[in-house]
Amino acid sequence: MESRARGITVKNIMNKSIISVDATLSSNEAAKMMEDTKVGAVIVMENNTPIGIVTDRDFAIKIVAHAYQITTPVKQIMSSPLIATSPDETVLMAADLMYTRDIRKLPVIDNDKVVGIVTASDLVKQLAISTEEDIQKMYHETVIKVYKQYSPYN
Repeated sequence: MESRARGITVKNIMNKSIISVDATLSSNEAAKMMEDTKVGAVIVMENNTPIGIVTDRDFAIKIVAHAYQITTPVKQIMSSPLIATSPDETVLMAADLMYTRDIRKLPVIDNDKVVGIVTASDLVKQLAISTEEDIQKMYHETVIKVYKQYSPYN
């Protein structure tokens, strides 16, 4: 059981189906892509580098609330800088990052390439199938990792 709990990393729960768009794409076109592919976010790219994310919430807040034109480039409404994690990060650390940064979608980047995305729904699904022992072990491992990172004795 212990090795299973330690093995719960972002790569185990991330969704590998990601949509990326060029920074110059219009908000309207991006929204249509999101609807067609049934995703809640797209990664914004510039020169093959991820620079931001546009979520369904960005459309509601930035387009509607600020009365931007639907032809506004996604670069203008994206959330940036891009907050991301690595595929080898623990699920608990990813959840903590999402909580502290108040985000619901977390891109997963490996070697400067977006390889997946973790959503709040993915975390809920993982918690639903985890045993209490799994959760306790993940928690303790994360506490140890954080302690080692900030300990003056290392």
